[in-house]
Amino acid sequence: MSGKVLTMFLMDGDPIGRIKCKIANWTGIVYKIPRISIDNCDDIQELTQSGVYLLFGTDKDENTVVYIGQAGNRKNGRGLLQRICEPHNSIDYWSEVIILTTGDGSFGPTEISYLENRLFNMARKAGRYDVKNSNDPNPGNVTEEKECELEEFINYARIAVGAIGHRVFEPIALPAESRNSEPILHMEYKGAIAKGQCTSEGFVIFKGSSVNPETTKKCPSHVTKNRKKYADMINEENKLTADVFFDSPSAAAGFVGGTSLNGKVKWIDDDGRALKEIMRA
Repeated sequence: MSGKVLTMFLMDGDPIGRIKCKIANWTGIVYKIPRISIDNCDDIQELTQSGVYLLFGTDKDENTVVYIGQAGNRKNGRGLLQRICEPHNSIDYWSEVIILTTGDGSFGPTEISYLENRLFNMARKAGRYDVKNSNDPNPGNVTEEKECELEEFINYARIAVGAIGHRVFEPIALPAESRNSEPILHMEYKGAIAKGQCTSEGFVIFKGSSVNPETTKKCPSHVTKNRKKYADMINEENKLTADVFFDSPSAAAGFVGGTSLNGKVKWIDDDGRALKEIMRA
C-alpha cells in the first residue's frame, strides 16, 4: 500500500474533542464526535446529509462494542444528526460516534446500504469489538461499477477510522500462513496446552489451543471477564475455535489457566526459553 496524506482538524482544539479527518484525493470525510458534543454539531453541513455512522462504547460487562448504522437525507435537513440522536438517545453503552460521509453529498440510499452492510461484516469478522446490530443489514443492489467505487471508499475509510483511534475493521491476528516474525510460543497448565505469539498490540492465542475448564476461587476479574467474552469460541473439548487477542502475555496466560499467571514466565519457545528471556535477548 502506498503512503497516504491524512489531515486531522481538532475542531475544539482538544484531542479528546471533536475531530474532522480527511485523506488527500479522497471525497470522503470522517468525523469523530464525543456523545456529549453531538448537540453542538448543527452547523456542520456534512452531518445533515447521508452517510454511515459507528457508535462506540462499552456494555454492562465492560466489553468494547460498536453499532453500525446508516442515515439518509431528511426533509428537515438533519440527516445523520437526527438519525444518531433519535433512536440511540436512550441507549447507554455508546460514548462517541464516528461518521462517514462525503464532501459533495453524493451518497444515495443504494450507496449507504452497501456501505452499512460491508462495514458491519468487516467489523464482525475482525472480532475486535462486539457488534451490537441485531440483524445483518441489507446490502441493496449495486452495479459492478458502483461496487468497485464503494470498495475504494471503504479502503480509505478503514485507514481514517483506524488513524483516529478505532481499528474496528482490522483483524486481530494474521492467518497462520503469514504470521509475523515473532517466535511461536506455547504453554501448558493443568492439562491445557496453548500456542500463541506476541504482536505489536499484545498477544494472540491461536485457534486449536486448549484452556483449563476450571477457574480458581481467587481468579482475577479480567480472567473471568475474558472467559465470558470468548465463551462462544471455546468448544465442548475446551479448545478455541478461532484466534483470540489479549492486550498482554499475562492476560493470555491467565485466560488459558483460569487463574493469575505471569505470561513472561509461562510462555516459552521451542528451545525452552521463557518470554522474559527472549525479550532480554
